[in-house]
Amino acid sequence: MNQQMNQQMEKTKLKTKNANKCAAAGMCGGCTYINGSYEKQLTEKEQYVRTQLKGICPVNPIIGMENPYHYRNKVTATFSYKKGEIFSGIYEEKSHSVVPIDSCLLEDQTADQIICDIRGLLKSFKITIYSERTRYGLLRHVMIRRGFTTGEVLVILVVTSPVFPSKNNFVKALLKLHPEITSVVLNVNDRMTSMVLGDRNIVLYGKGYIEDVLCNNRFRISAQSFYQINPVQTQKLYEKAVELANLTGEEIAIDAYCGIGTIGMTAASKAKTVLGIELNALAVKDAIANARANHVTNIHFLQGDAGEQMTQMAEEGSHADVVFMDPPRSGSSEAFMDSVAVLNPKRIVYVSCNPQTLARDLKYLAKKGYHTKQATPVDMFPWTKAEHVETVCLLEKGKK
Repeated sequence: MNQQMNQQMEKTKLKTKNANKCAAAGMCGGCTYINGSYEKQLTEKEQYVRTQLKGICPVNPIIGMENPYHYRNKVTATFSYKKGEIFSGIYEEKSHSVVPIDSCLLEDQTADQIICDIRGLLKSFKITIYSERTRYGLLRHVMIRRGFTTGEVLVILVVTSPVFPSKNNFVKALLKLHPEITSVVLNVNDRMTSMVLGDRNIVLYGKGYIEDVLCNNRFRISAQSFYQINPVQTQKLYEKAVELANLTGEEIAIDAYCGIGTIGMTAASKAKTVLGIELNALAVKDAIANARANHVTNIHFLQGDAGEQMTQMAEEGSHADVVFMDPPRSGSSEAFMDSVAVLNPKRIVYVSCNPQTLARDLKYLAKKGYHTKQATPVDMFPWTKAEHVETVCLLEKGKK
């Protein structure tokens, strides 16, 4: 009986602790570690990486964050109704039920406040909320992107139709509440999809994008641009990646999966030349603009499949000394890794956001003659699950 009472008391304490730190703890599923110590979280994440990479390479201590709160520079809110009133929040884990959230310990505080104030304007402007069940309504999501260094703010209103009632007056009302907003974009998503953004963007105010500074370079960030959500830790991650590349100023480097050119431009100051390859045409457009704005003349960009481009380069007799690869959570494909091996660089710097697929890919690359020398975990997503950790690895061609 005493044991049962003790267990119940512990559960009550935990619930109280959860409620004190975050009212949505245990519902949204985003913060596995929110009620523990940051030190314990880092230990467990580092151990998770060590377990996944056991027998593959040594793992260095994890790089943590000095202030692991409010780090998300991109915040997305979904809207719903409760008793006839509009509320905003995020989807509950593994469902499309909306958990009401006004502020989040992970999200940028300015972004959270803007979302709350947009919600307050909806009723007076007679803006309807989209329902996945009925397929009726105008506003699907609001996405906020903020430059942590520049302070610039991009508001993206995701709607089912480009016809937005009194859009000019709506923007004026929003800017009166938040003069720090530098751009407002209407993104049209009329498809029956779980994807947040559609393909069409209509600029209502400002340039249609924001800029931020990372690793001494200024980057243009539009609605669809991939840009790491934690700029503080991203700088540490990219600096470590360039450090591992051991660039002397004589190397030809390739930034595969280059996005808007963040890693490649960080490496360009230490390499002879850098080639960025990216499938997304809009990202390549932003990358070219970023290089021009930062006066980086020794980086060039190609739009296309990185694997195919590297295979073609090898067939034409070209070479690279270093390849940076930063694939999605699903990891790299064997075809891509085959193309890297055909190009025959001396070193590969692999940036991963999934230790499981990283371990799989490192084993495959070992069969191609590339052995992993070291790995460094970086806590890019504090308070989230152990497997949500970035890891940067150095691979070299030759004997183990």
